[in-house]
Amino acid sequence: MYTSDYFIEKLNMISHPEGGFYKQSFISEDNILARGLNVESEESKNLWTSIYFLLKDGEVSNFHRLKSDEMWYYHSGSSLTIYMITPEGKLITEELGLNIEKGEKPQILVPKGYIFGSAMNNEGYALVGCMVSPGFEFKDFELFERNYLLDKYPNHKEVILKLTR
Repeated sequence: MYTSDYFIEKLNMISHPEGGFYKQSFISEDNILARGLNVESEESKNLWTSIYFLLKDGEVSNFHRLKSDEMWYYHSGSSLTIYMITPEGKLITEELGLNIEKGEKPQILVPKGYIFGSAMNNEGYALVGCMVSPGFEFKDFELFERNYLLDKYPNHKEVILKLTR
C-alpha cells in the first residue's frame, strides 16, 4: 500500500508555501503572450504548467488566489476537499476523488480570480495533479492572511480559520 512518504520521496516533492508538498512535473514548450491575460507581465508565459500536489492527514492548503485557471486531477489516496470563494463572495465546496455516488469528482476546475484552498478531511493522504493555464508563476500567486479574509467574508469564518495561518 502506498503512503504519503512514499510519494514525497519517489516524486522528489518539497514543501509548498501554501501547505502540503509539490513537485513540478511538466511545463508546456508553447508560449502565449501575457498581454490581456490579467497578469503582471507583457512578456510571454508558458501555455500551461503542471505539478503533483500532496496533502497528508490533517493538512491544509491555505487560501490563495491565482491569475490563471487551475484544473485539479485526483491521482491516489483519500478524497480532498477544495474550498473556493468566488469574486462575489459565495463559498463553493467540492470533493476531489473517485466516489462519484458520494458527490466526488475526479477533476475540478478552480477559475482564475477565485480564492481557494484545500483540506484533508479524511484519514490518509491525497495525491493530486494541478495544471495551471496560462502557466503558473509565483508572481501571480497571492497567499491570504486570516484577518483580511475574516474582515471581507465574516460569514465564512469557520473555513477561513481552517485554511489560514
